Amino acid sequence: MSATTRRRGTHSSREILGGVLLTAAVGGVLLAVFAELGETLTAVLIMAALCTVGAVALAAVRLRERRPVIDRTARFLAGPRDVAPLTTSGAAATAERLGARARNPGVFIGRSVRRNRELWGSWEDMHMDIWGPRTGKTAARAIPAAVSAPGALVVTSNKRDIVDATRGLREKRGPVWVFDPQNQAGEQPTWWWNPLSFVGDNIVKGVMLASFFSGINRQSHARSDAYFEPAAQELFGALLLAASLDGQPVTRALTWLHRPSDDTPVRILRAHGHDRVAEGAELVITAPGPQRAGVFGTAVQMASPLAAPDVTRWVTPGSGPRRPEFRHADFANRDDGTIYLLSEETNRAAAPLILTLTSALAYSLEGRAILSPGGRLPVPAVFVLDEAANVCPWHELPFLYSHYGSRGIVMMTILQSWAQGVAVWGEHGMASMWSAANVRVYGGGAADTRFLGDLAQASPRFEPRTRSVTTRLATPFSGSLTMSSREEQVLDTADLGAMPRGRALVQVSGAPPTLVRTVPWWQGPHAEEIKESLAAYAPGPRRTG
Repeated sequence: MSATTRRRGTHSSREILGGVLLTAAVGGVLLAVFAELGETLTAVLIMAALCTVGAVALAAVRLRERRPVIDRTARFLAGPRDVAPLTTSGAAATAERLGARARNPGVFIGRSVRRNRELWGSWEDMHMDIWGPRTGKTAARAIPAAVSAPGALVVTSNKRDIVDATRGLREKRGPVWVFDPQNQAGEQPTWWWNPLSFVGDNIVKGVMLASFFSGINRQSHARSDAYFEPAAQELFGALLLAASLDGQPVTRALTWLHRPSDDTPVRILRAHGHDRVAEGAELVITAPGPQRAGVFGTAVQMASPLAAPDVTRWVTPGSGPRRPEFRHADFANRDDGTIYLLSEETNRAAAPLILTLTSALAYSLEGRAILSPGGRLPVPAVFVLDEAANVCPWHELPFLYSHYGSRGIVMMTILQSWAQGVAVWGEHGMASMWSAANVRVYGGGAADTRFLGDLAQASPRFEPRTRSVTTRLATPFSGSLTMSSREEQVLDTADLGAMPRGRALVQVSGAPPTLVRTVPWWQGPHAEEIKESLAAYAPGPRRTG
């Protein structure tokens, strides 16, 4: 435990209580003296004043005792000038400079423990959050960010709670879609989306879509085959392109993979001028038996999610009544749409499609931003990527973090641990994304001492004072008092590991970290609307009338 959490500011509780007792003793002596002199009224007044001082001191001690221990560090962290850009006025000034059309000055973070000021991330800031299990990340970060998004909103999650809490509010602003291929929220596929609309006639997009399947289905600890996996990914991408060019559903690529001798996709590719791609696919189809079997077998494993009917009915038109098709380009061209993308945490059959749709939306919004004045969206778009490592393991994300803020595309990636991010992006990629994020939030609950140690090292240093008193028994009232100090971190690993729910450590670019008091949605400005949304959509008895 650091010295800042062992002490309470400049004086410890023991010192304050000692002072109260000393005050009482002095008061007793004065009372006796004035009483002896016949000044009873004066003695009573002095004693009353001393009692008042003592009561106030004791009340202050008790108030401090009720606050979390880590709050003692707040005054040694970022000062008022450091957090000025995050305050309501500071964020509003940034929004005005950016020309962002939004009701709020930015994405709400919390209230500073020091001075209790509202803190906001601006409309060009990227957010990276690490919150351990059951620390309040959804209530204090994901839901407030979603309900206050001024424009397009994209949410990923493995649970329905954020959908139920925010859907009612978002429906008042514009159209809402819930992509629920694994029945996380009980939604029916009343609409569908075509992943091949992301591919179009572009082989690069076809291979990218194939890479989403291969990267997710490979175990984090498994090594890819140096030949078969790249070849299979390229083949799968070529077949996806062929299906797109021919107006076929995405499942047709899996059908072709089960027919290694079928040259239909080769003929389609040639008919549309993709001769090089056709040649590459033909080389695999005509390869020797073991080589062809290895490539096709690996590609079939990649494409296996396309065999799940519960999943594919969300991404194919089907044979039943005609359903409306969701078009990601249309979504990106408006400023009031909301889409929730839900997937299971363990069964990742839908994850490639969640990732593809998330990417398609982001790239479409980026394209619109490039053509907009100043190269940024006039109304900022918000991506709340809750459980990103499990639901949306987007390998390109570290690169996007470096420039999406300047496009008016604000992303909040929420993880449960540093290791979870490393499993997806690698140590270098995770460190790169953490560094590129303008707002980095640790909400407690982590047990990774290396990560906690890095956070502690980023805190300022200070010199706690220590007192050493020596006395001589043989000589009353003699001795010496020695004052000394030593430099140490304001926070240490133990402080951060024990940080209670309701507190978060926030790092912003170019400033020392600050301690914030998190604000769950029921303490925020949209509490009543969220309650109404929950009453309408959460499982259980529904409100009538």
